[in-house]
Amino acid sequence: MTRPNILWICADQQRYDTIGALGHPGVSTPNLDALAHEGVAFERAYCQSPICTPSRASFLTGMYPSSIRVTRNGNPVFPEFPPLISKTLSDAGYECGLIGKLHLTSAYGRIERRADDGYSTWQYSHAARDDWATGHDYADWVRAKGALLSELIKDADGVPPELHQTTWCAEKAIEFIQAERSSPFFASVNIYDPHPPFNPPRAYRDQYDPAEVRRPLFRESDLAQQAKLAAIDFQSEARRPDALDISSPILPQSPVSSLVEPQTPGARDAQTLIAAYFAMIKLIDDQVGRIIEALERSGQRDDTIVIFTSDHGESLGDHGLIQKGCRFYEGLVRVPLIWSFPGVMREGVRSRALVELTDIAPSLLELCQLPLPEYLTGKSLAPILTGQKPPGHHRDFVRCEYIDAIDLPDASVASMYYDGKYKLICYHNHGLGELYDLEADPGEFDDLWDSPAQLDLRADLLARSFSAHMTTLYAGPARIGPM
Repeated sequence: MTRPNILWICADQQRYDTIGALGHPGVSTPNLDALAHEGVAFERAYCQSPICTPSRASFLTGMYPSSIRVTRNGNPVFPEFPPLISKTLSDAGYECGLIGKLHLTSAYGRIERRADDGYSTWQYSHAARDDWATGHDYADWVRAKGALLSELIKDADGVPPELHQTTWCAEKAIEFIQAERSSPFFASVNIYDPHPPFNPPRAYRDQYDPAEVRRPLFRESDLAQQAKLAAIDFQSEARRPDALDISSPILPQSPVSSLVEPQTPGARDAQTLIAAYFAMIKLIDDQVGRIIEALERSGQRDDTIVIFTSDHGESLGDHGLIQKGCRFYEGLVRVPLIWSFPGVMREGVRSRALVELTDIAPSLLELCQLPLPEYLTGKSLAPILTGQKPPGHHRDFVRCEYIDAIDLPDASVASMYYDGKYKLICYHNHGLGELYDLEADPGEFDDLWDSPAQLDLRADLLARSFSAHMTTLYAGPARIGPM
């Protein structure tokens, strides 16, 4: 049996509403548009954590972060069980290559410690930096071209496109795709953008006028809402109600990672960041186009499953916040998910089904005719992708978790339950929560958590959320006897 190749491109922190063909023309994405037109785009795909490591751990294993006990960034090691999808594919005869970020363990001041990941090709770059002695392949690539990454990242005009990490990812992906081999390949291409510091190359930044991009979702009531939730952990100090200036755009003077610096000339406002964010996505789209073109030139396009997604979203000024953390607004937890496999998968389908990123791993296993382990929480999308089932329904609900820094007394432990209409959010050790009717209030401005008229609804959703959590926990290895 000949199994398909797999090209899985994962951006970092790219929101769902950033692809033109899916109804969001503010950013130019002709190559992602083409991918969506020739495949299946899931418009309501949700990550299982709004931060990097637990989200990546969940979609690379097909299980929830809480089940595999990978719930935060900065972990020293990755657990031996469950196996990563790359390991499973490697054991089945695939040649597996990692290009770019992985972030399953801490990359603080070091190349991250690898798990038994199955990758025979390892081209690593956590971010645009070279602050350790060895093992940072992107920085070495820049050095081989006669430049120093440590100097380039200081330039307010950004790293030039020809030396950018996104371009490096494309170069290495093309090398991997075009290599001679006798087995199918699995290429895991992990682009670092559009992650902060929101500093695209000048040539791309100039394509987006901050005055013309969309404004963030923001109302004055958000100030009180974020004050209500001020005790809940968030990655940047932008959680402060007064931290975000959403007034007229001011161009940045230098790369920074938050909006909390004083609002003086040169500080960043929301629309400037949105313009920079769109510019980063434009660069991603250009490089995705190069990768797909190389795949076609190699004669392997019709034999290759192509996936495009992101690990989680970005607040981008919505509700007075930037970056990521313990919130579950749509911009943070809803991500792009596009599949394409000519001649096998449907073409031009936009599905409104509820989908989780945990569904990717079991989908790949089924499409590659490999067994699906019983421990998987993810549910295969293959029947929808191949036309065996209609695209309108996949799950009754989706879940998302934030369980970070639980060794602190005021730690944030939270969960989201969304059934396609109501989104319930619980901050479990703070006595706080949020409840939104996304059909009536898609911007998530009207919190119904404390509404007397919605107490019965809240109680029902709490019970359903608790049951969903308990029934999706990993029960452990199969029993071998009655006692």
